[in-house]
Amino acid sequence: MAGGTTIAVLRERAEGETRVAATPETVKKFIALGAAVRIESGAGATASIGDDDYRAAGAEVVAEGAAQGADIVLGVQGPEVELLAGAKPGAWVAAGLDPFRRRDRVDAYAAAGFEALAMEFMPRITRAQSMDILSSQSNLAGYKAVLVAADHYGRAFPMMMTAAGTVSAAKAFVMGVGVAGLQAIATARRLGAQVSATDVRSATREQIQSLGAKPIFVENVAGIEGEGAGGYATEMSEEYQKAQAELVSSHIAKQDIVITTALIPGRPAPRLISDAQIASMKPGSVIFDLAVAQGGNVEGSVADQVVVKHGVKIVGYSNTPAHLPADASALFSRNLYNFLSAFWDKEQGKPVLDEEIGNAIRLTHGGKVVNERLLG
Repeated sequence: MAGGTTIAVLRERAEGETRVAATPETVKKFIALGAAVRIESGAGATASIGDDDYRAAGAEVVAEGAAQGADIVLGVQGPEVELLAGAKPGAWVAAGLDPFRRRDRVDAYAAAGFEALAMEFMPRITRAQSMDILSSQSNLAGYKAVLVAADHYGRAFPMMMTAAGTVSAAKAFVMGVGVAGLQAIATARRLGAQVSATDVRSATREQIQSLGAKPIFVENVAGIEGEGAGGYATEMSEEYQKAQAELVSSHIAKQDIVITTALIPGRPAPRLISDAQIASMKPGSVIFDLAVAQGGNVEGSVADQVVVKHGVKIVGYSNTPAHLPADASALFSRNLYNFLSAFWDKEQGKPVLDEEIGNAIRLTHGGKVVNERLLG
C-alpha cells in the first residue's frame, strides 16, 4: 500500500454501538495527508455508510485482518486487544477507551506494546475543542434526550390555541448545563416548552438565560461554584446539596419533562432525583436520565428500559449518541481527524504528539500504564 502511515478502522463490536470511527470524508482527508487507510468490511453499515463509499474515497476494504501492519487503529469504543493482532509494535490505538471501567483492557494494551490514546481524556483547552469527542457526542445526546422524552410524553410541547380550546405548554427542567444540557435546553425551547435549568456551576446562569430558559439556583449558600479542573463539575458542599435538594424538590413537582445530564469523570454519576421526588411529579411526566450508563442521576433508572414509577416514565439509553449514528459518526470521525492532523509531521509522515495533549490522553507506552489519572 502507498503511504508511510497506515490507519486502520475496525467494525465496532460493542453491543448497541452503531457508530464508526471514520467516514468517507475523513478517509479522503487522511489520504491527502499521505496516509493509507484500511477499513474492515461492514464498519460503516449501521451508520449508513457502505463499503463502496469507503472504496470510492480511496480506502482499502478488507473482510478480516484490518489491523495487519497498522500504525494507527481508530475506534469509537476501544477494540479488544485480540482484534489488534498484526498491528505494528507501538501502534497507536485512539478511541473512547473508558479507562476507569475497562482498566483490564488498558493493561492488555500495555502488555501487547500498544500506545493507547483515550480520546475522552482530551484536555478542555481552546486548541483541543475540535478534538473533543465528549462535547461532540454530548451535543447530540442532549438533543436526542429531549426528542425521546417528547415521544414518551402523552401531550404536546408547545402551547396551542385552537377552536377546541388551548393546550398548555409543557414545562421542561434540565439538570446539569454542560454541552448536553445546553443542547437539551435549546431543543426543548425549539419544541415550544417552557424551560428551566440548574447546575452546580454559577457561571452557567448566563448561559441558561441566553437560551431563553429560567435559571433555578440556590442563593447565598457556599458550594455553588462546583467547577473543577478543566471545566468539569465537581461534587458540591453538603450544605449546598441540602439546599439544592429542597429547591429542586419544590420545582420538580411542577415539571412535565426532566432531563438529567450530570457526570463527574471517573466517578459514579451523582444522584439528582430520589424516589420521593419522582412521587411528587404529575402522572404522565417523563424523566430522561442521560447518565444512566454511569449509574444514573435518577433513583431506579435502568439503561435501555422504560421504567414507570408513581406514574412517571423514566427513560435512559446506555449509549445515546448511537441512536443518531450517521451524525454521531460524522462528528466523532472529524474529532479523530482534527486530532491526528493537528500533530501530523510531514517529514516523518506521521503524527507526533506534544507534551500537553500527549501526556493527557496517553494511557500506555513502552509496555507500561503511564497516565497519572490511572496511577493515583
